[in-house]
Amino acid sequence: MSIEILTILFFAALLIFLALGLPLSFVLGGVSIIFIYATWGPQAFYMVAAQTWGAMNKFTLVAVPLFIFMAMILERSGVANDLYEMMYLWFGPVSGGLAIGTVVICAIFAAMCGISGAAVVSMGTIALPSMLKRNYDKLLAVGCINSGGGWGILIPPSVIMILYALISGESVGKLFAGGVFPGLLLLVMVSGYIAIRCYFQPHLGPALPREERGDWKRKMAALKAVFLPIIIVLMVLGSIIGGITTPTEAAAMGVLGALISALVYRQLSWRLIEEAGLRTLRLTGMIMWILFGAYCFSAAYHGMGAPRLIEHLMTYIPGGPWGTIVFIQIVIFILAMVLDPAGIMMITVPIFLPIVTAHGFDPLWFGILFTINMEIGYMTPPFGFNLFYLKGIVPPSISMGDIYRSVVPFTIVESSGLALVMIFPEIATWLPYAVFS
Repeated sequence: MSIEILTILFFAALLIFLALGLPLSFVLGGVSIIFIYATWGPQAFYMVAAQTWGAMNKFTLVAVPLFIFMAMILERSGVANDLYEMMYLWFGPVSGGLAIGTVVICAIFAAMCGISGAAVVSMGTIALPSMLKRNYDKLLAVGCINSGGGWGILIPPSVIMILYALISGESVGKLFAGGVFPGLLLLVMVSGYIAIRCYFQPHLGPALPREERGDWKRKMAALKAVFLPIIIVLMVLGSIIGGITTPTEAAAMGVLGALISALVYRQLSWRLIEEAGLRTLRLTGMIMWILFGAYCFSAAYHGMGAPRLIEHLMTYIPGGPWGTIVFIQIVIFILAMVLDPAGIMMITVPIFLPIVTAHGFDPLWFGILFTINMEIGYMTPPFGFNLFYLKGIVPPSISMGDIYRSVVPFTIVESSGLALVMIFPEIATWLPYAVFS
């Protein structure tokens, strides 16, 4: 049977079982095993065992549960409340200031924990009611949380970047450094969009009335809220960039910083640790099963001759190497609307990365583009993770349709940021090579 027919059957089977609502990990693994057996016979099962064992033996994966545990602790430690109070005082007097301050806090949370859910849930429960109470447009309020919440996988540390490093062989430290400036770029662009729009349409984000604005003494006192977050960021990123720890060891440093924060805020208890541990176990288990299934998928599709087929198909894409890059980004963007980011990475990176490097592009730069695309996928309908995080915490007056509509302008802004990183690769590559040269 030709590789073209096998490809059609392979992906058709994947789509059918996913549409039936079966878990992604079991669909990837199950369909892959069937096709491996049909292609190579019973001896192919040894390949499945070897792929799974190889994935389990990667030491870098230890960082995944550590960063997730860190995020679960920070989410309930009380850090977010003080950060919001600081933001409320400093940004509130400006039109759209509460929304701008919210995305700034999302960026700070992203630099502390490495996943998107922590910032979305924290800001959805703290900042959203405050904005709605002060007559902020509900689409602007929801959209800024949705947008900023996704930066947890772009601004280092990032679990998604660790997975990309496992597949591509790139340095985790370089990927972390590469996400810094693109993350700051998106923060500036989203904040600028909010500021400009609220300047011309102040009713969307009214400034705080004078009686609610704090004096300078209160503002300066509120700045202490950023002290612990800065320490955590320095413990994680500073130790990596400074060559003191590996990314895996830095994840343990982050957990220590999160526990210290919970202790300072008097939230540290066995109940907190137990709840964070159970949630970490569930999320890590989901990621690992997806990882195992994706390794089987990669082995099966490569064994059927996928690299030759993909390389042949890419020759028909107009625009040369840049046309190929744009096409790949479009494919990833579409997949990110409907599939789990970790699964998308495991499926597409082994296929696309050899093509990208064959065209002479930097795989580190491509990894940052991929991560930005995944971050946009977290906020786009119909199945972006952040959409459902928000739906679970918004008041009844905000429907799922409102949440879907709120993402449109922010998706355009962040897609523009993705385009800038494509046009100017140095945004993503300068810092990694400057630090790790």
